[in-house]
Amino acid sequence: MTPASSVEKSFQLSLLGLVASGFLAVAGSGHLDAPTTALTAAGLLLRALLVTGLVRFHLSERVLTALTLAYIGFYPLDYQWVSREFLPATVHLVFFLAVMRILTASTNRDYLFAAAISLLELLAAAVISVQFNFFVWFGFYLLFAVAVLASAEIRGSVACADQVARSSSQRRVGPRLTGLTLSITAGVLFLTAGLFFLLPRSAGAALRHLAAKGYFLPGFSNEVTLGQIGEIKTRSTPVMHVRFYNKDGRFDTRWRGSTLSEFDGRRWFNPLLRSDPVDVPRGGPAILVDNEQRRREGLRVPYRVDLQPVSSGTLFFAGLPEVLTVSSPIVYRLPGGGYRLGSADPDGVRYDVHAFFGPDPFPVDSLWTRERHLRLPEVDPRIAVLAKELSGGASDLYVAARAVEKRLRTDYAYTLELPKKEAPDPLAHFLFERRRGHCEYFASAMAVMLRTLGIPSRLVTGFLGGAYNPVSGLYVIRASDAHSWVEAWLPGRGWVEFDPTPPDPRGQNPSLWSQALFYVDAAETFWQDWVISYDLGRQMLLAENMERSSRFGLNWLTSGRSRASAWDWRRLQQYLPWIATALALLALAVWLGPRAGRWIALRWRVRRVRQGEASVDDATLLYRRFLEILAARGYVKLPSCTPDEFLEELPAAALQGLAAEFTQRYQELRFGGKPEAAQGLPRLLEELEAL
Repeated sequence: MTPASSVEKSFQLSLLGLVASGFLAVAGSGHLDAPTTALTAAGLLLRALLVTGLVRFHLSERVLTALTLAYIGFYPLDYQWVSREFLPATVHLVFFLAVMRILTASTNRDYLFAAAISLLELLAAAVISVQFNFFVWFGFYLLFAVAVLASAEIRGSVACADQVARSSSQRRVGPRLTGLTLSITAGVLFLTAGLFFLLPRSAGAALRHLAAKGYFLPGFSNEVTLGQIGEIKTRSTPVMHVRFYNKDGRFDTRWRGSTLSEFDGRRWFNPLLRSDPVDVPRGGPAILVDNEQRRREGLRVPYRVDLQPVSSGTLFFAGLPEVLTVSSPIVYRLPGGGYRLGSADPDGVRYDVHAFFGPDPFPVDSLWTRERHLRLPEVDPRIAVLAKELSGGASDLYVAARAVEKRLRTDYAYTLELPKKEAPDPLAHFLFERRRGHCEYFASAMAVMLRTLGIPSRLVTGFLGGAYNPVSGLYVIRASDAHSWVEAWLPGRGWVEFDPTPPDPRGQNPSLWSQALFYVDAAETFWQDWVISYDLGRQMLLAENMERSSRFGLNWLTSGRSRASAWDWRRLQQYLPWIATALALLALAVWLGPRAGRWIALRWRVRRVRQGEASVDDATLLYRRFLEILAARGYVKLPSCTPDEFLEELPAAALQGLAAEFTQRYQELRFGGKPEAAQGLPRLLEELEAL
């Protein structure tokens, strides 16, 4: 390894970080499939091991060409049989070629090609993602870009030099180069952040239209197949952020979405029924209930919902929505009492609600029919027998329904694990063989059993629970909070909620990971509100908040002066000795800190030299100690003097002899690159101190 290996290693690792940050920006958008992500990450990790010297192997150009030609031959097969689409197959090809080139990069042309790949990755991520993680990886990209430019300049200068005067240790990356990179990156981020947040984000709308069109949550559309909700409950993706405007807001409430009335043995769905449009005034609230409902006594809670892009367009409500304010011009009332937008908004939707939380919140909807909510396909005859057994033969329909609910919650177990193989009759398999499942199976079993008892019932999909984020002050409802339950029609009571699903045995105790997710979610919320959606209106709101704040407002001096006048100065005098002591200790630390650091570094370097682990850097530090010893005896070396000229100014023969030997060894180590010359330097320093 050459003396310039530290700079070379810095350049190689910085370039690898540049490519990795661009790749992670693309992977963070969620548009890269798992095999491509895993193989590319493995290639980057292997390259890092090669650069650090932990792994050594070499791919010849012949092997590289053979692998490339083999994958080009595989490309049509990928297009026809694996990906089945042109764009994913092309992405696979591009990433494969990129990894092959990065693994074998050894020339400046290869390095330039790798930098171009990283830039294309970042541009692709900017087009397909407007998430906060893009900003994070962009920050890393900027950091590594500065590091690549700085190390490339030093690398070029070192390559052109005839002799290297000084170099860092071969075992580590240059600390000064790293510090310079970090300081330049911090300065660039600080300056651009001010412009970024002070200027309106007029390109926000364009970014949103170029980004992904949301994700699909099964079960929140017009049908759901048994097992689908269990699949999405394994995800932690935030679906809604809710802000309650009073202290009565609870995060354990139900967020009702769609109701499904038809069951064919495997899936719940709704027939094509008429949906009533809701009159939504421009810029004003829509009244969703009649005057009789608005006069009912009960708790009413206002809240705001920020719903992420969900392809079904379904709106979710806690309680009975009475007043709705939403930007969409068209809202439809569904037959089961739910609501949806005219079309799914790719940017998500924000709506304000005044909701009723009183007794019997769900009245009869206009399109309710008894026959439709009693209809059943051909089901296992054992289900009707089990329904009578679980109900205990109660004649009161409400008591019978509660009995079925209780027995399902106690006699069966909860699990998110899906069956290993598909059963011919999934409901009978759940009730009589497996006897465990998630909410979808419990709700379906209860609804079917209630229908066998002559009780009209339907399946409801939505969310249950959530968590309060103390960082953002919002309630976060995630995909893992998806839930389904039952609504049954009972004479004299109307639609009544039943939830036969037992509690999740995993519990709701917050873990360290969940606490960390709060900060990630708060950063994502801030990114969406103040970056992607940052416009002139947001500017005015920010200015207003700053004006109201005593920290930034114009009345800051006045309020500060009034607080100072009211201060008890006698109480302050009690703390003056402690304050003075703290200031004295701080001044002493500032004064002695650098000297103590140099003293510790010198002793550590001397120990390394004595152990035979000297480097070129040690020569400069030891020579500095040499000059300090002579300066203490009145012999000060001027900056204009060379080491040999300084020797001639030393009068004593013994002193001059030791100094001459030390200077010779120092020059052999520093300028000649001879580590063996350092062996006698500590001894010579001790003899000089003893004179």
